[in-house]
Amino acid sequence: MASLAEDHCSACSAGAESLSPSEITAHCAHVPQWQLIADGKAIMRRWTFKNYAAALEFVQQFSIIAEQENHHPDVAFGWGYVEVTLTTHSAGGLHINDFIVAAKIDVLAAS
Repeated sequence: MASLAEDHCSACSAGAESLSPSEITAHCAHVPQWQLIADGKAIMRRWTFKNYAAALEFVQQFSIIAEQENHHPDVAFGWGYVEVTLTTHSAGGLHINDFIVAAKIDVLAAS
């Protein structure tokens, strides 16, 4: 299987199918620092930074990825932290796109 970070998101429309519990478990193994939340309908990760400016810079950097993939996370950030939550509203839960964007953000965070 190719790395999720090398894949690209597919367009989702209303009624898109969410992943099964076994598919979610398999994809979670590729983004182990992300936590399942919302009864398994979303994934979330939190990073800490030395100050507000560093947190804002990280948000700006991964926002480019989100725009390129046309898959936009919910973001909370402030002094010294960024929290990203991914879910696919049209699927009513997790979709492969969520894991692709999570993997791409992980690559960015590691650089």
